[in-house]
Amino acid sequence: MMSTNDNVRLHIGTAEDMGQRFVDAWKRAEGGETVDEANLTFRDLEALLAALTPKRLHLLRHVRHHHVPSIKALAADLHRDYKNVHTDVEALTRLGLLTRTQNSVVAPFAEVDARFVL
Repeated sequence: MMSTNDNVRLHIGTAEDMGQRFVDAWKRAEGGETVDEANLTFRDLEALLAALTPKRLHLLRHVRHHHVPSIKALAADLHRDYKNVHTDVEALTRLGLLTRTQNSVVAPFAEVDARFVL
């Protein structure tokens, strides 16, 4: 089932941190709360920055605000090489930040929230 929440939260942390968020959400759901949240955890800042390069962030913004029928059309819109755009779309799709259908590339989240706690 697809989430109706249009925000995703990015975290830097361990598998234990991610597990704790899952347990907390489970307990809230057991208590009757509707839990509809999307979280993405990276092991460290370097991993987050490698996954969300400036070009990938630009691509995400473009897809969020424009109808994109294909990767070829996206590459043309962004004036970038098809192969590089395809690589970026695949990476962002694996992260769950993009979805692909037969007729479009879609950014399902309106907002990406990343906070760093030191």
